[in-house]
Amino acid sequence: MAQFETGSWTSRDGLTLRYRDYAGGADGADAAQRPAILCLHGLTRNARDFEQLAGRLAGQWRVICPDMRGRGESDYARDPMTYNPAQYLDDLEQLLAQLGLVRFVAIGTSLGGLLTMLLAASGGGRIAGAVLNDVGPVVEEAGLARIRDYVGSGRSFETWMHAARGLKDTNAAIYPDYTLEDWLRMAKRLMVVNDAGRIVFDYDMKIGEPFEIPGGATPAVDLWPLFDGLASAPLLLVRGEASDILSAETAAMMAARNPAMAHLVLPRIGHAPTLDEPASIAAIDTLLAQVG
Repeated sequence: MAQFETGSWTSRDGLTLRYRDYAGGADGADAAQRPAILCLHGLTRNARDFEQLAGRLAGQWRVICPDMRGRGESDYARDPMTYNPAQYLDDLEQLLAQLGLVRFVAIGTSLGGLLTMLLAASGGGRIAGAVLNDVGPVVEEAGLARIRDYVGSGRSFETWMHAARGLKDTNAAIYPDYTLEDWLRMAKRLMVVNDAGRIVFDYDMKIGEPFEIPGGATPAVDLWPLFDGLASAPLLLVRGEASDILSAETAAMMAARNPAMAHLVLPRIGHAPTLDEPASIAAIDTLLAQVG
């Protein structure tokens, strides 16, 4: 596993939030001049979601992987209603200001992709390139309903093998070709051992509370103009063929609206691809070569 440093920053409401910082520039002065890569995880994920991607790119690129509030090593929010896209965006703005990142490549999975669009809209020209992983300006209600069913459920497991089998039981339709080893790897991305020795999901169970409010799960704005904000930079859309969050129709509308966008569809995968798939790796490398 590539080495990283753990950094921290403070939100406007006083939370200590943390990020992984994988160093760049090992392959020469040119790499040091490249924009950093900002990896933004999904709703119930954390910085570990990008371990393989960051490990592969570290040295050539500086890779920053934040834990959003309520996830991973970051503090849980005092007010669960702050688990919303506007607050996540503000938290990220504080991080970018602290790190002095004025131009960066954004790689966003699901919620992280929505935040990528919001970052593009709130700071023109700072997105040097972007990857939207299984998300677009229209979020399908079927997918949101599925998320409401599982987020905050608070399941725990006795062993990592139990955790892996539990994930398989609930997510086999998303990754039908996964082996038990794959499920075990996924469990260690998503879960931690708590103080009682049980294996639990590594997020605040209260992140689901905003879903109980109409419109609380997604930004209350028309996202199409935000998507258009990515038109000036190299852009890659990755979609799981069986996704219930990003429909084929929305993806086609995105491609029509931005003909320069690269579009990868991964067969036999639902929401969301891990970005460790060979086709995803190749597509991300192609995008990064355009950034330089």
